Amino acid sequence: MNNKIIMLVEDNPDDEALTLRALKKNNIVNDVVIARDGVEALNYLFAEGKNAQHRPRIMPGVILLDLKLPKLDGLEVLRRLRVNPLTALLPVVILTSSREEQDLVNSYRLGANSYIRKPVDFMQFLEAVRQLGIYWLLINETPPQGRIN
Repeated sequence: MNNKIIMLVEDNPDDEALTLRALKKNNIVNDVVIARDGVEALNYLFAEGKNAQHRPRIMPGVILLDLKLPKLDGLEVLRRLRVNPLTALLPVVILTSSREEQDLVNSYRLGANSYIRKPVDFMQFLEAVRQLGIYWLLINETPPQGRIN
């Protein structure tokens, strides 16, 4: 769709594969950075841990964030993103199978831009990813902080 990077934070290999397949089927060919837990996601974004020498030149255009993650859950990742000036304005879409109302409320309270429940049906999921791609990668304009010098 364009050159915006997508960051997928997902610990379930099946959901990761499903999301990548849905992106491909919808001709969303943007580069996808995958983090399989909350710590890995933050290490990538803040150039910490094994990424200490490699700060991303271009921040993701959108982060697809699961809530139920090992090491550091999605709500804590979101909280840390929002308190850091480097990532405070990055678009974060919660992409989760959680049906808990409190997860929905807490996600928005902490600054999520959108909350999408993963549909069980692949065709519904395909359509959700298509719409997500159109909006977040084509229509939505990100703030200029998305590029790091």
